[in-house]
Amino acid sequence: MTSTAHPAAVLVEGAYELAEGGRWVDGRYVYVDILSGRLFELRDDSGPATARQLARLDVPLGAVAPVSGRPDEWIAAAGTGIALLTADGALRWLDRPEDRTPVPSRMNDGVADPAGRFWAGSMAYDGTPGAGSLYRTDPDGTVVRVLDGLTITNGPAFTADGTTMYVADTAAGTVLRCRVDPVSGDLSAGPETFARLRDDEGSPDGMTVDDEGCLWIALWGTGTIRRYHPDGHLLHTVTVPAPHPTSVCLHPGDNRLFVTTARYGVASPTAASGAVLSAPVQARGTAACSWRGRL
Repeated sequence: MTSTAHPAAVLVEGAYELAEGGRWVDGRYVYVDILSGRLFELRDDSGPATARQLARLDVPLGAVAPVSGRPDEWIAAAGTGIALLTADGALRWLDRPEDRTPVPSRMNDGVADPAGRFWAGSMAYDGTPGAGSLYRTDPDGTVVRVLDGLTITNGPAFTADGTTMYVADTAAGTVLRCRVDPVSGDLSAGPETFARLRDDEGSPDGMTVDDEGCLWIALWGTGTIRRYHPDGHLLHTVTVPAPHPTSVCLHPGDNRLFVTTARYGVASPTAASGAVLSAPVQARGTAACSWRGRL
């Protein structure tokens, strides 16, 4: 295992409360600030830059994915459910499953898979154990609960062929691996435990899979990013100058890692807490997949 100790560079001094969901979409870096319900894009990603706000909602915004064939339209894990977000900032709700839960809850991280489905997790506001779920939104707009009994659902992340999905339960310190039927979207095997983190190793948050099939995990609480081989052994650790990294994204054409971070829960935040960071790495990613909705 190798370790990179030099600090990552601050790319955007956003002072975000809870930035997350970083993705590479159509030649730009897109991310959210969950609690303020804001969506941002960054086109000039070569140095300190100012991000452009694309939307601001009146509910928390956990993550977005582009909608295939509809420029500037997104499918969003927002508030208590899944919605379509248009260029003018309007929401068209597909379902709000977290309205039907016994404790106040919200949607969290999410991503589209290579087959064109959108997957997103949820969590209780107070962190009630087992109150979180993972949902799949099919191209016809149907929202299906795939997993329950989670606490803080993060990720998910998919391999390039869409047959393997990783999901983090941040509060439990575990990363799960599931086999997915690429035709139906049903789980064909799993979930199985891929990695279990000790308290002093941090809590697994946002994740991504690189072009070699290795899994990158942001570890909340320790200011580190880990890269794991598909067989589960740790390959590399990157240290960042913020205690709460929340998501990771690899540039598809350059050897750079983008990291969102949070000021939430930091007793003495610095300029790097709540910023977007960038670090050189020996790996590349892939562009974000789109939701292939037929609505």
